[in-house]
Amino acid sequence: MYKLLIKPLLFCFNPETAHHLTFGFIKVIFKIPGVSALFRLIYSVKDARLERTVFGITFPNPVGLAAGFDKDAKIVDEFSALGFGFIEIGTVTPIPQKGNDKPRLFRLPQDEAVINRMGFNNGGMKEIAARLRKRKSKVIIGGNIGKNKLTPNEEALTDYIKAFNELFDCVDYFVVNVSSPNTPGLRALQEKEPLKKILNSLQEVNNQKAIPKPILLKIAPDLTNEQLDDIVEIITETKLAGIIATNTTITRDGLTTDREEVAAIGMGGLSGRPLSIRSTEVIRYLVKKSNGTIPVIGVGGIHSAQDAIDKLDAGACLIQIYSGFIYEGPALVGEINKKVVSTKYKV
Repeated sequence: MYKLLIKPLLFCFNPETAHHLTFGFIKVIFKIPGVSALFRLIYSVKDARLERTVFGITFPNPVGLAAGFDKDAKIVDEFSALGFGFIEIGTVTPIPQKGNDKPRLFRLPQDEAVINRMGFNNGGMKEIAARLRKRKSKVIIGGNIGKNKLTPNEEALTDYIKAFNELFDCVDYFVVNVSSPNTPGLRALQEKEPLKKILNSLQEVNNQKAIPKPILLKIAPDLTNEQLDDIVEIITETKLAGIIATNTTITRDGLTTDREEVAAIGMGGLSGRPLSIRSTEVIRYLVKKSNGTIPVIGVGGIHSAQDAIDKLDAGACLIQIYSGFIYEGPALVGEINKKVVSTKYKV
């Protein structure tokens, strides 16, 4: 139904308008009694063999919704009915911000890809925390945090700590985002020394809590092997819970979409099928380099159950979808979980 009716209709609108229309429709339809139960019946796959415990949290299944889709945690309860094992909200910044100028979200249907330069548009940590406190479902929530656009890198740590403290009682784990290409200068924080400063300081704050929560680092797919070596060293040294690999890429390699069309879009992070191979390579490298001691959540170009299995084969313990959800629809979640149950990934 999604591919035959809903997707063609949504693709008649520009991507950001389609996104808002989808959210509006979901919020309205889920107010109808029985709809949530019906969606759970259709899309959820419940099987004990899907459960896995990673960095101290037991996930009902390994398929999550990646950050950036429900930035403001507006429909996490509704998304939980689609069978996700966990949902990552954000990126959340201390102060609300509108993000970059529109248009800032583009589809490349020929490549089943998306280019975005959203720029951390979100309602700010207080609004999002308040919304999370009112949620009804018990779905596992990850809080992806970042710095505001106008905050200089020298003061970025303050932003991360503010967002961390505000969301602490609302989320199950945290993700430090220093890898988005859409906030000027942000990726410079991936360099060894500034990254160590941020992560060590966050861990100090975390360890002062009665029950610390897992903190993960989200990295770009454009890092060299030497930079990935540094990431493994930093994660080990700072005792972070894991890595999310990967964010969007700034490269445009291997696209079949007309070059002039791609060039006209301009800057932004590319996600979708073209990212699949590279993100899997990064996962495999990190797992091998760390001897499997660092949990890795795999994300990037997962458009089929087999794509998810490839990530698990590379050593990922959990996976997340984003662009694949746009192109394949909600049935993808169940398809992946059914494939996981039928393979060697039985717990």
